[in-house]
Amino acid sequence: MDAAQQEATARARELQRNWYGEPLGALFRRLIEDLGLNQARLAGVLGLSAPMLSQLMSGQRAKIGNPAVVQRVQLLQDLAGQVADGSVSAAEATERMDEIKKSQGGSVLSNTTQSPTSSGAPTVKRVVREIQSLLRSVAAAGDIIDAADTLAPTHPELAEFLRVYGAGRTSDAVAHYQSHQS
Repeated sequence: MDAAQQEATARARELQRNWYGEPLGALFRRLIEDLGLNQARLAGVLGLSAPMLSQLMSGQRAKIGNPAVVQRVQLLQDLAGQVADGSVSAAEATERMDEIKKSQGGSVLSNTTQSPTSSGAPTVKRVVREIQSLLRSVAAAGDIIDAADTLAPTHPELAEFLRVYGAGRTSDAVAHYQSHQS
């Protein structure tokens, strides 16, 4: 790889860090490990070609162009957290991955993809995911933890908020959210 290619790859990874909270290579490798997948299976679940997944992982390509794929990545991250905390078994995870693969995703700007039984009110989990997504779009988890550590001596509640929503599991953030509702 020549210097120009190395620079382009470094730039793509930095863009990925800004957009997704970390380079996609690290994110996808973690999903592969946590969910017991290989690259081909991950590509299939996400709805990407294997070469496209490889280009995103290596930094040859910076952005996931399809919003439905971005949503599937988020769903897989949530699923990996549930497998890690034991709330979802490996068998259930396989079923859920098949459901995620079939999901069409939804527009960030509309709520037309809600299920027919939905009241239109956002669920706690959806609110929590939005908060997590916003925080993680601003800074990487390590930076959020560093900020929380800085705030902890003078503002422990705010530090806890940053840790839970910025770098914690969705299930922990849901519990935190529910415990702070009046």
